[in-house]
Parts: sequence; structure tokens; C-alpha cells
Amino acid sequence: MPVRFPALSTTAAVAVVAVVLTGCAGSQAPNSAPDAGTGDGVLDVIGPLEVHSLNPTTAEGIFTRLQVAETLVDADGTGELRPGLASEWDPSEDGLEWKFTLREGAVFHDDTPVDAESVVAALELARASEANTISVAPIAEVRAQDDAVIIGLSEPFAPLPAVLAATSTQILAPSSYAEDGSISRVVGSGPFRVVEVTPPSRVELEAFDGYDGEAPRAESVVYESVGRAENRALMAESGQADVVFGMDPTSLQRVEGAPGLQVESALLPRTIVLKLNAKHPALSDERVRQAFSMALDRPAMATAVMRDPEIAATQMFPPALETWHNESLDPLTHDPERAAELLEEAGWAVGEDSVREKNGQPLQVELLTFPDRPELPTMAAAIQAALAEIGVGVDVRVDNSSEIPAGHASDALEMALFTRNFALVPDPIVTLLKDYPAEGGDWGAMNWSDPDMTEALSRLVTESDHTGAEANTAREQIGITLQEQLPVIPVSWYRQSVIVNDAVEGFVLDPLERSWNLAGVSLQE
Repeated sequence: MPVRFPALSTTAAVAVVAVVLTGCAGSQAPNSAPDAGTGDGVLDVIGPLEVHSLNPTTAEGIFTRLQVAETLVDADGTGELRPGLASEWDPSEDGLEWKFTLREGAVFHDDTPVDAESVVAALELARASEANTISVAPIAEVRAQDDAVIIGLSEPFAPLPAVLAATSTQILAPSSYAEDGSISRVVGSGPFRVVEVTPPSRVELEAFDGYDGEAPRAESVVYESVGRAENRALMAESGQADVVFGMDPTSLQRVEGAPGLQVESALLPRTIVLKLNAKHPALSDERVRQAFSMALDRPAMATAVMRDPEIAATQMFPPALETWHNESLDPLTHDPERAAELLEEAGWAVGEDSVREKNGQPLQVELLTFPDRPELPTMAAAIQAALAEIGVGVDVRVDNSSEIPAGHASDALEMALFTRNFALVPDPIVTLLKDYPAEGGDWGAMNWSDPDMTEALSRLVTESDHTGAEANTAREQIGITLQEQLPVIPVSWYRQSVIVNDAVEGFVLDPLERSWNLAGVSLQE
């Protein structure tokens, strides 16, 4: 059942959000420290992700985060590509064929070798799904050649190694697959192997003795999905968990400064965005989209909702994306007076009920969001109030996240609020190709395209040197176009916070959220 919000003033909305968040925090963290670990020698990890699927395409990277499965190409915390199951890769001179040489000595958890035939089989099954990230690459064939995998392309595609670092392209052993091609169990090649999966909430792991890299420090790991952030915080406080992911700002207040616990944080390559239907009678006008953006007091919203004014978005790409974040861009600012002027210029005059109208039609828009991330409905309420102050009526509907791509496909969607992770593939260009093609994308533009943007994306696809002047110019053009035309409006960036028990040693937070780096973690006796 969808939920709808009544309209409030901006001040009232931000105040209500702040009160609600403060109230949710409950009691303060106890003065006594939690137990030093759970005491059973098992590394207990808590997070929000549920295990709905074993299929890499739909499993949200849970088995790569847990270091059970590996991809051909890996990436470090800055997005720099590095060897994974492939020790090296090379394109042909014309860019139409890539050779991925496999890492010597890698074996699957069933003790079979990670050979070229197994990798080809896994990639072919990934290619069979249009929803898999690999589908963005123009792959003509995949074949085995001795100790290497050869991928032939129908046209040059420079980001191919980054695509093969996507968690959806993880390589599983042939024994993982049933006769119909579905995945019956997860047999990877990482430092941990699966002991048992209990959907949707529990995965038990043990160290894999046959791993060809550095042996994991923990012998056993248990991951449990806990939906409510406040419950995850309570488990950290009581010592029931060693590492707790997915903390929201309010629940984090419970444990900050608490004895026996540490908080690790990092800016993420993720942005809360407002998707607009550019075919809408009002939203088709660039001046209206700019007015909507200027109406948002991002620092106040980030403070009230996210407890962090520093993550107010000034542009689409956050600082975590060093090669895409452009310090020279004029930042997105709060200017409600100029916003009102732009609406007047676009022909939207204030009506009797304070809602603007044009040709007898009110400026009324529906905003769709979903509750999976608890900050989104409260952020939607703040956006609703901010737009009301410049004469825009907004109906907020909180429904399933699947309604957003469904509304995009049916053309019924007007506005949507969600988060976009630009590091699902280490090179953001792959995500942008899915979000901003000429026909639009489920989680990107809707009924909007720009020739300069399309040309810049094309250049990055064919430009082999992603650190060169041509690539830098293309990235700058993309950022400028998005900043000026606002087919999607950036609202807030994200900070990932993890609670770590003092008994844990060696934890390293990955800003790209590709891996939880549990293999390097040990527990004090």
C-alpha cells in the first residue's frame, strides 16, 4: 500500500524530519563497553542486504562483498583497476579483441581449477541476461584460448575491463549451475567459501584452505541481514556483532563515542537524485528544472535528514569520484527568489491557492520514492515543502522501488527520488551509458537527451587512454551538461559508516563497497 504525504512548509518539514530522526534514536548508548567480540571465534557481520538470490545478476554483490566469489578484474578503493582472476589483459590494436590471461594457481571451492573453459561458461550465462551489466558491452564472442579468455567485440569498447569488474560478472564454478542454467549453490574462488545459505537473512562461511592468495585471518564468518538500522546499532552496543554495516545517521548517534566501539566512515560514490520526466508539460522546460534545483536548501536538508551538512550535493559526481568531480563547476545553490523568477519567465504565474498555473493548468507533480532507504521518504517530504514555497504542488507517494522503472517504461512517472551508485562498475562511464542513452534509462534521464552529452559518452567508450586530455575533456562536458540542463537533479551525497568492535583488528573500509575486506580481519583472543 503506497503512502502519501501532506504538504508542509520548508521550515516545518525540516523541523519534523529532525524531530522524527531524533526521536528514533531512542536511549543513549550505555556507558559500559560491549563485550570484546562475541567470544566464539566467529567473525559476526551485520548488514542491511538480504540474500534474495544466488544469481550474480540479482544478488546485489553479496558474495563478492563477502569475498566468496571473484571477478576477472578487480578494483581498489579509488576505482583503479587491478588484477582479479585475470592477471593481465590486453586489447588488440583495433580494439576489437581483448585477451584476459588467467591467474595461475586459482582454484574453485570444489577444488576444480579456474580454467578458461569455466570462465567462458560463466560469462556466457551472464550474457544471457539483459539485466546483467555485461550486456552494455558490444560482445560478439567469448572463447577459451589456452590459459586465457578471448573476448571479441563488434565495435571498440574501452571500458570492457571495468565491466568485467562488476559484481554481476563474478565467476562461479561449473558445479554452481543446475542443468537449466540456474544457480543451485555458490562455488567461488575467493578466500572464503560458503558453508550454508539461509535465505533471506544468513550466510555462513569458512576459510578456504586452497585459496592461492594470502590466507584469511578469520576461520569462520557469519553474515546476518538485519533490516532496521536501530536494531543493528543495538546489536553493536550489546556485543552481538563484530562489524556492522549500513548505519543511518540517527542510529549512529547511539554509538558514537561509546566505549568498546569504533566508527569508520568514508564518502561514497553515490548520490541521492531527483529524476524528472522531461516530457511533462512543466518539466520539459529547462528553466523549470533549474527552478526546482534552486528551491532546494541542500545543506539544511543534509543536516536534518543525514546529520551531515558536508554531503549536500553541489554537483552530480561526489568528491569520492576523483576523476569525475569537477571543482571548477559553478555549484548548485539555494536561491528561491531566482527560482520564482525562472518560473515566471516560463509562464507559470501564482494562482489563488498559491500553486502556480499556466493556461489554466496547475503546476502539480507527483514525487515517487520508496522506504528501503529510510532517509528517502523524509528527504522527499523536505523537497515537497521546498517546492511548495515557490508555488509548486507536490504529491509524495512512497511505494515499492520497482515502481520507478515501471513508471519510466509506461511514461507515467513524473518525478522520482532514489540513490544512484556510480561505482557498481569501477568506471562510472558504464553506469552513465545505462542512465543517459538517447532513449533514457530507468535510473537516469527520462525523455531527455543532448547531442554533446551523447558525443562525450561515445568518446569515452572509444578512448583507450582514460587519463588523457581527450577523456578529461569528455568527462568535463558530461558534468557541465548535467549541471546546466538538470535532467536529473542531485540532492545529497552519501557517507558510509560502519561500527567496528574493539576486538576487531585489520578492518579497512572500501569506499566503493565492492568488498567488505573481511579476509584481512582478525579477532583478539
